[in-house]
Amino acid sequence: MLAVMSEKTIALVTGANKGIGYEIAAGLGGRGWSVGVGARDARRGADAVAKLRAAGADAFAVPLDVTDDDSVTAAARLIEERAGRLDVLVNNAGVAGGWPQEPSALDMGTVRRLVETNVLGVVRVTNAMLPLLRRSAHPRIVNQSSHVASLTLQSTPGVDLGGISGAYAPTKTFLNAVTLQYAKELSGAGILVNAACPGYVATDLNGFSGTATPEQGAAIAVRLAALPDDGPTGLSHDDDGVVPW
Repeated sequence: MLAVMSEKTIALVTGANKGIGYEIAAGLGGRGWSVGVGARDARRGADAVAKLRAAGADAFAVPLDVTDDDSVTAAARLIEERAGRLDVLVNNAGVAGGWPQEPSALDMGTVRRLVETNVLGVVRVTNAMLPLLRRSAHPRIVNQSSHVASLTLQSTPGVDLGGISGAYAPTKTFLNAVTLQYAKELSGAGILVNAACPGYVATDLNGFSGTATPEQGAAIAVRLAALPDDGPTGLSHDDDGVVPW
């Protein structure tokens, strides 16, 4: 099938059937963009698409398990056949692994699962989508990070980032490092690559104990997805500005 080039901005949000990911998709759809809703569970993905469409968004389902090579390859093929390119990739899918997470008592299976999703999943999806992003006039990559990823904040006396996080926080630190390397590699290609810190958002990752709503948490990723061509790259951001690595 030949790809049909679309004049609309084409975005893909991974893990977009609920929580912050859903609200990112809603925010991008509210801009008039065509948004691919990445979801492992086909039914939940379809339900999210139906809800977004009912609200007026141009949304479409993208079956996508970021830990599975074949699934990611199929997702890239779907977007190519639908739109011929990708303008914005938001790597939002992630897992927390449960609590507590004292490093001395970590289950290695949990650590592997978090690294596979939170880091390798981002690399897997990004590399699969790069050929499509290179066809865009204004390509953007946004990786969903966290304030707990910041070694600067983690080591600053008096800064409260919650309890000990022996697996989740380090995977986000790893993700930040990967984000920076992508930004350096792709700077000459005009692809802006940034990390987003949504804050302490009430989602199932934290048992809905967060103080911000998913819509509030989605705002920074939406803003980074719509950066102008002279916007920043290779940085971590929250609603207040740049977050130290």
